Amino acid sequence: MNRILTSLICCAALACAASTTKEPAKAQSRTGTGMSAQSDASIENTIKTKLAKSKIGADHFRIRVQGGIAYWDGTTNVIQHKGAATRMAKTAGAKAVVNKIQISDAARAKAAANLESGRRRAQIKRGDARSESRSETARR
Repeated sequence: MNRILTSLICCAALACAASTTKEPAKAQSRTGTGMSAQSDASIENTIKTKLAKSKIGADHFRIRVQGGIAYWDGTTNVIQHKGAATRMAKTAGAKAVVNKIQISDAARAKAAANLESGRRRAQIKRGDARSESRSETARR
């Protein structure tokens, strides 16, 4: 009987301790408005520095950071530059990215032509049929 009573008291004490530690965290999340203007400027400067050193800097994208969210605008002739811009903002500390970079029609046509010409060997999945057998590849 004493063991049951002791375990109930311990459980009640743990429940009280858990409820008191959770309330300040909730109050913090309600009062916090996100990133400060200083950290937004810091993230934006980091992105601009990386952009200046990168190949995608030649596309002259526009970047702004507000509330920890990076906003990209511009156009590109290389499809991969859009993804690179998103990764760049994430690594600079942005908590989210809104990427409105437009890909040119010429870049889309080039990508479609590359896809039509077939997949490269590195892009073939293990279960897919291959054009040549492994023994033929080994002979080379």
